[in-house]
Amino acid sequence: MPVTIDTYVIVSMVLFSLGVMGVMLRRNAILVFMSVELMLNATNLALASFANQWGSESGHLFVFFIITVAAAEVAVGLALIVAIFRSKKSINIDELHQMEG
Repeated sequence: MPVTIDTYVIVSMVLFSLGVMGVMLRRNAILVFMSVELMLNATNLALASFANQWGSESGHLFVFFIITVAAAEVAVGLALIVAIFRSKKSINIDELHQMEG
């Protein structure tokens, strides 16, 4: 039985919703970054499935571009988290608003 595009879109919506809930409900910076990555991967799944449905190569190229940007975002984000942890000894997002000089 072939998998239809509706299935891919539903899975993508579920993954994106879980990512949004993770960003809204979590207070740990690493978990927030993981949730953002989950949202980006859900978007990639939808783009790849639509590109496959329409026979377009541009959708697959856009997915590759998003993966590249996500990798750069993770590298910069984790570097910032490590720097914040070294100075504050915590990565709780609620405590980050107290960062002063």
